[in-house]
Amino acid sequence: MASTRAAIRYATAILDLSNSKGVSEAVNNDMKSIASTIKGNEELNTFIQNPTIKVEVKEKALLEVFATVDNVTKGLLHLLFENKRFEILDVIAAEYSKLFDIKNNVEVAKVTTAVAMDAALEAKVLAKIATLSDKKITIVNTVDPSIIGGFILRIGDQQYNASVANRLQILKRELSN
Repeated sequence: MASTRAAIRYATAILDLSNSKGVSEAVNNDMKSIASTIKGNEELNTFIQNPTIKVEVKEKALLEVFATVDNVTKGLLHLLFENKRFEILDVIAAEYSKLFDIKNNVEVAKVTTAVAMDAALEAKVLAKIATLSDKKITIVNTVDPSIIGGFILRIGDQQYNASVANRLQILKRELSN
């Protein structure tokens, strides 16, 4: 829990700094890239979490892996080096993106589909989103073949279930009554 609080403090400070320098969107792209790279690369995650690897080695490696990031992001990597806190880098990156979205009135819509979304389904989902939220929306698609077809849309605490599996469940309940 303490690492989450620390990550939020780092993320807030980096967001404030990036806003003052006018690079918050570039830093947000960096943070999304860092979070997805660490999440998608078990070897890199293990390297970052390993307490026996010197922080100097971690900083050098991370600056090589993320060589194209903004100077504010490089500053964060150096600050984590100074404070020996590289193990919370992925959490900081995720928290930064959340804070960035809140500050810019952007909401994440989680869309679960049976297959990857095509343009037609994305248009249907965006039409439904327009009725549920007046914010700018970022769509995150998750594939779950068990819903058979259609989609399940989650925005904040609202859910809209237009899946075939849900319709079959409703039909089954109606027939059993």
